[in-house]
Amino acid sequence: MKKICCVLLALVMLFPFNIKAMELATNASSVIVMEPTTGEIIYERNSHERRHPASMTKIMTMLLVMEAIEKDIIKWEDMITVSSNASSMGGSQILLETGEQMSVYDMFKGLAVASGNDAAVALAEKIAGTEEMFVKMMNDRAKELGLQDTNFKNCHGLDEANHYSTAYDMAIMAKELVKHTKIFEFTSIYEDYLRKGTDRSFWLVNTNKVVH
Repeated sequence: MKKICCVLLALVMLFPFNIKAMELATNASSVIVMEPTTGEIIYERNSHERRHPASMTKIMTMLLVMEAIEKDIIKWEDMITVSSNASSMGGSQILLETGEQMSVYDMFKGLAVASGNDAAVALAEKIAGTEEMFVKMMNDRAKELGLQDTNFKNCHGLDEANHYSTAYDMAIMAKELVKHTKIFEFTSIYEDYLRKGTDRSFWLVNTNKVVH
């Protein structure tokens, strides 16, 4: 299954909408530009085709983290102890080590800025106990949002059979995410550091080229 490559005002809407974003849409196979408050579709192409969402999976992961904080299930200052499962994630990561402790705030920064797969799993386990239970929450939330072409198998987006979504469904998720305005505090960061001042200082650089 091809990966989703799309411009969402619900994703682009995390940043000022500009011509650079529209240039990205030109070569995308699946595209949707959605007004974030009304849901009006400004432009779309193949937006209902099921594709592998890759790291855009983390839109739903971040939404559930924001909702967990809003419901006081977790707090920004809570500490997360990293499991061996989280630290073993490949792909993009913030190099978490088994047994390491990091705050929800810093973990979320690593997720939102650097698209850390290990951070996604650590947060998922903190909220739901296991990644599997968190993935069930993701799919339940997708159903609540009326999304009919999304099925999650993990919380990070690494390739896995039967893990799919569409540009349209992702736009709806992102539209819901930006209702939590604190997300902009993270998604507007171009670069930052985790563990600054230690021998394991980690340079975060935003993976979203619209921010650069």
